[in-house]
Amino acid sequence: MAVLGRIRSSGATDAQTARRDSAAGLLLAAAATVVWSGSFVASRALHDSVPPVQAAFWRWIVAVVAVAPFAIRQTWRQRTLIRRHLGFVALAALLGVTVYNTLVNQAGLSTSAGQMGMIMAASPVVMAVYERLGGRRLGARRTVGMAVACTGVLLLVGGGSLATDFAPGDLWMFAAMLSFASYSALLRRRPTEIGGPAFLFATFVLGALMLAPAFAVSAAVQGGFEPTTATVGPLLYVGVLSSAVAFFAWNKAVALIGAARTGVVYYLQPVCVAGLSAVLLGESTGPVELLCLVLIIGGVALGAGRAGPAAADNVRT
Repeated sequence: MAVLGRIRSSGATDAQTARRDSAAGLLLAAAATVVWSGSFVASRALHDSVPPVQAAFWRWIVAVVAVAPFAIRQTWRQRTLIRRHLGFVALAALLGVTVYNTLVNQAGLSTSAGQMGMIMAASPVVMAVYERLGGRRLGARRTVGMAVACTGVLLLVGGGSLATDFAPGDLWMFAAMLSFASYSALLRRRPTEIGGPAFLFATFVLGALMLAPAFAVSAAVQGGFEPTTATVGPLLYVGVLSSAVAFFAWNKAVALIGAARTGVVYYLQPVCVAGLSAVLLGESTGPVELLCLVLIIGGVALGAGRAGPAAADNVRT
């Protein structure tokens, strides 16, 4: 009887831990999504004052400085591990730092912040495809939730119709979306022995180094930009909050609940972007957009719920 009691107690403890991890993962994913929503508004605000590559480069320089006090000691202690897994870290830096944010800034030249957020909201579909290809079952509830939310996204992009007419900036955002989804899926294979702060710091540094040649060319051809409140403020936001804070929260969320489930929360981004762009940039949101946002929120609520036992195989940061 005592043995059975211990087994039951252990099971209850595991279930409580799973529920805590689930709640923490969803909250972290939501926090990262809200902060990243502001980065689309910031990128759009910089479109006529800071060249895209330069905006991306300075973003990551700010991020490196912001993260360094919290990560540099761990990074130094784990330098041998980072060198051992340098290929993985470099690929993560390329997808999540160098390519993704440069494409977002490029998209901001010719499409609205709201449209950028809508297209990025399709990334959970790609994340789920990656997870399914990796052999993970998504469950009927999550699949239906993604389908509902994705329908809302497509209707938003099409202005109430499933027929879409993409601008050049929209195509840049689709490329950015694929890059971010690939980065998120890659996180599940992150070496567990590398700490979260060290991993972030290493990817930020490598990502900035990869951008350096393009930055030099841009500065020589396009010239620099004037450091004013209108340019430095958004760069500080995307460098500190959208990079240091949001990336750490997102990586931790993926480690706790997996890329597919974390990605479903990302569908909330168009809601946040629509609100911020309306208030800060004067971009309008009409009845069709509001109706589609209801679909997105409903899909998130349906798909983010637990579909079964806790994902104990998730990598922890």
